[in-house]
Amino acid sequence: MTHPAPYRHSMQPSSYSRGGDSLADVLERILDKGVVIAGDIVVNVLDIELLTLKVRLLIASVDTAKEMGIDWWTSDSFLSRNAEQLQRENDDLRERLERVERMLTSNNGNGRAS
Repeated sequence: MTHPAPYRHSMQPSSYSRGGDSLADVLERILDKGVVIAGDIVVNVLDIELLTLKVRLLIASVDTAKEMGIDWWTSDSFLSRNAEQLQRENDDLRERLERVERMLTSNNGNGRAS
């Protein structure tokens, strides 16, 4: 004789949850619509504000973020595939600028007008 498992009685889904939603379904819905989490953390000592952290978090798919006009990762050199090339160009420009500044300094030292 088999006994039914305890807690195996039929449970009605609550009014705020749909029955049968898997984690993948919920995640897909969140990524499709996007979720914004915002908050501020303030540290005060004797009514003097010492630190304020503003936390803004957006969870969305790449496509949803682009639809919202958010695409900062496409121009971030740290995340870019050509980060090494950008760093070399930056180093070259800094070196050229230093050479120009040295030339201007040495020309001013020789009595030439700038």
